[in-house]
Amino acid sequence: MTPPDTKPLANHRSWRPRETGLLRFGGVALSLAWLLAGCSSPADAPAEGARPAATYTAVARGRIDIEGGLLALSMPREGTLATVAVREGDQVKKDQLLAALDAEPARLAVDAAQAQLDQAQAQWKLLGVKRAAAKQRTARLVAAVAAGAGDGQSADDAREAAAQLDAEQQAAHAATSMASQKLAEARYELKQRSLLAPFDAEVVHVAAQPGASVSPSSGALFTLLPQKPRIVRAELNESFVGVIKPGMHADVSSGNDAATAHWSAHVLRISQVYGPATLENDPQVRANARTVECVLAFDQPQSLLIGQRVMVRFGATPASAAAPSKD
Repeated sequence: MTPPDTKPLANHRSWRPRETGLLRFGGVALSLAWLLAGCSSPADAPAEGARPAATYTAVARGRIDIEGGLLALSMPREGTLATVAVREGDQVKKDQLLAALDAEPARLAVDAAQAQLDQAQAQWKLLGVKRAAAKQRTARLVAAVAAGAGDGQSADDAREAAAQLDAEQQAAHAATSMASQKLAEARYELKQRSLLAPFDAEVVHVAAQPGASVSPSSGALFTLLPQKPRIVRAELNESFVGVIKPGMHADVSSGNDAATAHWSAHVLRISQVYGPATLENDPQVRANARTVECVLAFDQPQSLLIGQRVMVRFGATPASAAAPSKD
């Protein structure tokens, strides 16, 4: 039997309070150590390679466009295509020929109008000569009557003939003007047989070939991309209409990923008309959302594809450039 004074220390009554105090002290010390370790490193230090956060006033979906959009051209007159002078991808200058119809009937009309004008001008000149002669004869007869050497009836007949020739010449002058107008119309119709580029542009699409019968109702034969600066048409949610202002800076990107391309832009104008959200992916949101078109211009000229979708972050103020990742 074990003597009373040889019991294990762990079970001795005098050891239990001392053991509890040591355990409590150790727990407090460990907690303090963890707390100090946490305070020793800055809480706002970004992870290595992380992009600094940026603040935005609003975010909207947008697409790349140009002022006025693409231009669709059709032949202004009905006929058979004789020439198609361009192909897709060609760069054309203003007034460069795109296509032409068979122009022989229009040329014949011009020749006929020119001949009619020549005839009217010749008749007007002939009547002018006759009128001058009649006036001279009338003056002589009037002078003879005044001198008592002439017949008064003859003088009256001469005056009547001169007046008639004057009226005929005025009619000939009107006929000359009408013939000139018909010639201008015939030349205009001849010009309408050719389709010219209205400005410098790139030919995006061609739907024409020689020998095809076309008319103004046949649809567009050529689609042109004008050589104009690119813009962004963003769909701004109605809740941000009063926040975004012309001249505000914006960041345009090709996606949400930080690695995508970014371009600097500024707000040109904000529409005064509400419309549907055509760029929203969710059909339910697209049906219910109301947006206002916001047009932005790039700070530097860009050659982005027309129709490309982008993300627009208005009032973007990034803290600093992101450090490159060391991966």
